[in-house]
Amino acid sequence: MSRHTPSASRKKEILNIATLEMFERLINLDFKQYAFDMMVMPGTLEDKHKNCQSIPALRRQFNLIYLLLEGEHDVKLGADHLQLNPNDLVIVPENTLYASDHIKNCRGYCIHFKSEFLKSLHVKSLTDEFPYFHFDAPHIINLNPDESELIQESFKNIIDEYNRSSSEKNALLCNLILILLLRVREFYKSRIKEQKKSLNRQEQLANSFKLLVEKNFIETRAVNEYAKQLCISPRHLSEVVNEIFSRSPLQIIHDILLLESKVQLKATDKTISEIAYYLKFDDPPHFTNFIKKRTGLSPQELRRKL
Repeated sequence: MSRHTPSASRKKEILNIATLEMFERLINLDFKQYAFDMMVMPGTLEDKHKNCQSIPALRRQFNLIYLLLEGEHDVKLGADHLQLNPNDLVIVPENTLYASDHIKNCRGYCIHFKSEFLKSLHVKSLTDEFPYFHFDAPHIINLNPDESELIQESFKNIIDEYNRSSSEKNALLCNLILILLLRVREFYKSRIKEQKKSLNRQEQLANSFKLLVEKNFIETRAVNEYAKQLCISPRHLSEVVNEIFSRSPLQIIHDILLLESKVQLKATDKTISEIAYYLKFDDPPHFTNFIKKRTGLSPQELRRKL
């Protein structure tokens, strides 16, 4: 169910969801009184998604980890659009472009937390300690039943402590979240080793292209420029990407460009012209044609619908 963000919550720049309180109020439609500066919010997917059938394209200024046990849930992470499976663990680092078109009957666990919440543990940057928070890391891990049980226990412990009254609440929550992150790191490392063994040269090349697009799509739209960076011909790049992703290189570039366009239309007060120039279109009519060709709507109509 698409929702139009109230104009008072729009931002001049991409600062899509700045606080956990804002996320609960705008996305989960939870209007309970939450502290504006709260640093952590755990819960179940049943509770968080009870008023939510989709999530518009956005960026959070905090991290998200969730475990899907049952239900229908797709994710758009950068250039990827995937349907989740039971026991999929999803890691969404802060400021990562994220959306979901379809959420139904989901069961599982989730947690949002700001990175600074763990500073009392003298944890270095999350990307140094936990590689799955890197921009270019795989962010979806399918767990086996035993691994899933351990992750579920970590989530349950966090939720139980969050709901308790204790003078040591924050310290306990910090340590319980750290245990969760360490568990995830344990399983992540084994999965990465397996993936590296199983990935062939074509898959590695296609993934390298996708990561380059996610980092450079605003400045670089030409397929031949990406081919040059990968030291292969445009034709070979097209063959490989089509084989692995069933989409052409240009389709992947346009998919992530459309997702970013929706973020700009949904989460900012920029005019259509300002968005067009921000996204490096030659002029506003080119941007309008791009949006209309892919959605059937003008940018103004799409903004009203989001």
